[in-house]
Amino acid sequence: MKEVDADLTALDRGIINAFQGGFPVTTRPFEPAAAALREHGLAVTGPELRERVRELDESGVLSRFGALVNAEEIGGAASLVAMHAPEDRYEEIAETVNDFTAVAHNYEREHPHLNMWFVVSVADHPDPDKDGNDRVEEVLADIEAATGQETYNLPKLREFHVGARFLVDGPVADGDVDLSRVAPDVEPSGRSTLTPDERDLVVEIQGGLPITETPYADVAAALDADVDWVIETIERFRLEGKVRRVGVIPNHYALGYTENGMTVWDVPEEVLAEVGPVVADLEFVTHCYQRPRHAGVWEYNFFAMTHGRTEAESERRVAEVRETMADYWDVGSDDWDTLFSTRILKKTGIRIAERADSNTT
Repeated sequence: MKEVDADLTALDRGIINAFQGGFPVTTRPFEPAAAALREHGLAVTGPELRERVRELDESGVLSRFGALVNAEEIGGAASLVAMHAPEDRYEEIAETVNDFTAVAHNYEREHPHLNMWFVVSVADHPDPDKDGNDRVEEVLADIEAATGQETYNLPKLREFHVGARFLVDGPVADGDVDLSRVAPDVEPSGRSTLTPDERDLVVEIQGGLPITETPYADVAAALDADVDWVIETIERFRLEGKVRRVGVIPNHYALGYTENGMTVWDVPEEVLAEVGPVVADLEFVTHCYQRPRHAGVWEYNFFAMTHGRTEAESERRVAEVRETMADYWDVGSDDWDTLFSTRILKKTGIRIAERADSNTT
């Protein structure tokens, strides 16, 4: 496997591989985390580990450290949307789309017709008889009116996998450290809504945890809350799915994963339930969904996102997805495509605060 960055030490590589999830949710989490790395042959103390995570964060190797909040479970709705932007109006349309605050991400992708792909993220609808999906449709109607271009809404119908992990050469190559057991015993609340205190916690941690000896205590101090409550609530959020995982979140571009391929497939409905979990289990597939077709424009119903560090590596991974698919149905050349992103047009965080506000009681 190709070296991604000669400046990464063995410890750096161990941190990146080991802690993309399963980081301890306890008073002093860096101590058990360092002990786990020592079991893998990396001599490091808790303070040394904490300092190195801070340096990786500040240098941009990490996007952040902390809890990855699952916006879908917090409130509101989001959807992937495709659009055709004529070449002579592309920049104008991109600017117009990006001006909508509900548009969180926007990419130019290689496709003969649908060459602009963006994510719309909204809070719950203020009308109690409508929901977040109705609000998405309203935003798309406004975008169509502003651009004069039709949008194609591709909401997630079924999630097979969301778990972007970007491993590098070095210690803990399989990323098999899981310290999620180093946490309090808690039970799910059974509630879909948030309390005001939970809303404040979500907003406080969405951008990451303080990289200190006692990050959860620092969050508690910022909220004027009890540290045990913070620890127990973050762990409960993880069990409930409101937090996908706790750990380091790498900047995959900094690690050399620049080949971002969205593979799309016209999977027969009768095998979709079988195919989805199998493709999702491929270690290099970071997102895997069922989405709707749009007759005559978009015939694909299955999306699997892959990332590679070279064009050749990316092509091998796409070929492996196809080989996996072929075990379940006769995959023709017209049954799939790969849309590579050629330009990031907009990339902002999902507005968690707004979505949490709309789901707080």
